[in-house]
Amino acid sequence: MNRPLAATGWIVLTTIVLVFALIPLDPFLSQRAQGLPDSIVSFNRLITDFGTFGWMIYLSAAILAAAFVLRRAAILEPLQRKAITARDLAAYFLLTIGTASALVHTLKFLFGRARPELFAELGAYSLTPFTNADLYASFPSGHSTAAGAFFGVFAMLLPRLGPLFLVLALMIGVSRVIVGAHYPSDVAAGLLLGLWTSVMMAFVFAKYGRVFHLGPGGWPLVGRSGPGA
Repeated sequence: MNRPLAATGWIVLTTIVLVFALIPLDPFLSQRAQGLPDSIVSFNRLITDFGTFGWMIYLSAAILAAAFVLRRAAILEPLQRKAITARDLAAYFLLTIGTASALVHTLKFLFGRARPELFAELGAYSLTPFTNADLYASFPSGHSTAAGAFFGVFAMLLPRLGPLFLVLALMIGVSRVIVGAHYPSDVAAGLLLGLWTSVMMAFVFAKYGRVFHLGPGGWPLVGRSGPGA
């Protein structure tokens, strides 16, 4: 795993720098975001729950199951190949989202940061580790992690559209601050955790020649290499 860790070191470094840069600004930015016009807050309430793990896991699991059934039922070789491709893509989605979910919930449990709604009572930097209470699950943002992982997968599969997917993930992350669910540093950590997970999982799949292969620079590229590509 040395190569993946080295190749994704920039994500880890960016996360550390952003989180530490935003922490002093968390109270100010959080209060300003929640004070935006009602029309902006309402719009962000509409889009914010797109960044939930549940529907992503169920959808990718359903596609994975359908691909297995199709492969078993398929008689023609080209159809079997399509079913295998669908299975591998669904597995990439499912394992990325599932891993990101496990990581972010573990970190929430370890940090136990109070959410912005407790700001008046506890301030912006209150930590209560090892608690399962939702009010102490602010860091990192789960919705932002899910969005980072989901759109990170698309960015890895369609790198030319990567900037668009990253903007969409950022929109979900920003919405979490505007609706008062998280501080900016929570969102930065979540988005980059999700992105890192999607990249690391691409390395895993490339190792086994599924969905990705390692390009000349050692980065996961879509498709298989070699005679069977």
